[in-house]
Amino acid sequence: MSSDGRRWLELRVRCPSGGEQSDLLADGLIAAGARGVEERGGWYVSYFDEPHDLEAFLAAVVSDIESETGLSPLRVDYDWQAHESWEESWKRGLGPRRVTERIVVHPSWAPPRAVRSTDLVIRLDPGMAFGTAEHGTTRGCLRLLDGLVRQGDRLLDVGAGSGILSIAAARLGARSVVAIEGDGYACEALRENIDANEVEGVVTVAEAWATAQTLAARGPVDGIIANIEAGLLAPLHEGFPTALAPGGWVLLSGILTGEWSESRERAESYGLVLEALDEDGDWCSGLFRRSP
Repeated sequence: MSSDGRRWLELRVRCPSGGEQSDLLADGLIAAGARGVEERGGWYVSYFDEPHDLEAFLAAVVSDIESETGLSPLRVDYDWQAHESWEESWKRGLGPRRVTERIVVHPSWAPPRAVRSTDLVIRLDPGMAFGTAEHGTTRGCLRLLDGLVRQGDRLLDVGAGSGILSIAAARLGARSVVAIEGDGYACEALRENIDANEVEGVVTVAEAWATAQTLAARGPVDGIIANIEAGLLAPLHEGFPTALAPGGWVLLSGILTGEWSESRERAESYGLVLEALDEDGDWCSGLFRRSP
């Protein structure tokens, strides 16, 4: 147990049958709410908030992963980690990454070796928040944002997590970005990353869970970034068109390939028109425009 009482559930999952499809376990764990996943000798290791009912939580996660990936039966093991121990172990998997021609992301302990004068360099320490350049949804959003954000744009980042997309938008020229995040631990990392990248004058944190109604109340804005899992995205669609200014855009991500068709149809039913699609592994990121 850490000095402040925080501890995290370390969940280890593997599929005895192995095979290439075992990689889907990482996607299944992220979809279940894991704060990070790494592969260790055939086991996919992830971290979750301490659940109130451990047995019920484990059963639900395994059921969801088996249903999502088709992999069964799964072997499951778990342990507990103090907050400080988690942060140190998670550092092992992160390093500098060039995501686009000009966007470079790196943690504070691993600065990039080769940087061009035209590069936009983002220093990011995720802490307990989701959002690093190691995940397909984040990379997809960064690729779509590069070339999309205009000087002076007013944006919302729903489920901002580590703040990587809010910071990128600010560095790309946005005038204001409201980073909406309801997880207190994530907000700690979010605020630290905003300060580290010196965008506190552009990015503001709203510690709250977004709803269709609260999004609509924050409009009109030029664009909305929503990189959260498909199940959480669904009830927000009603608020997107109202929150967007005419011609505004919404970037939807955190969507598995098997969920994309349904997610696209839902967005289109609210008057959003697909403009671009980025696919990264099993993940889809879609750019939609509000129809006139």
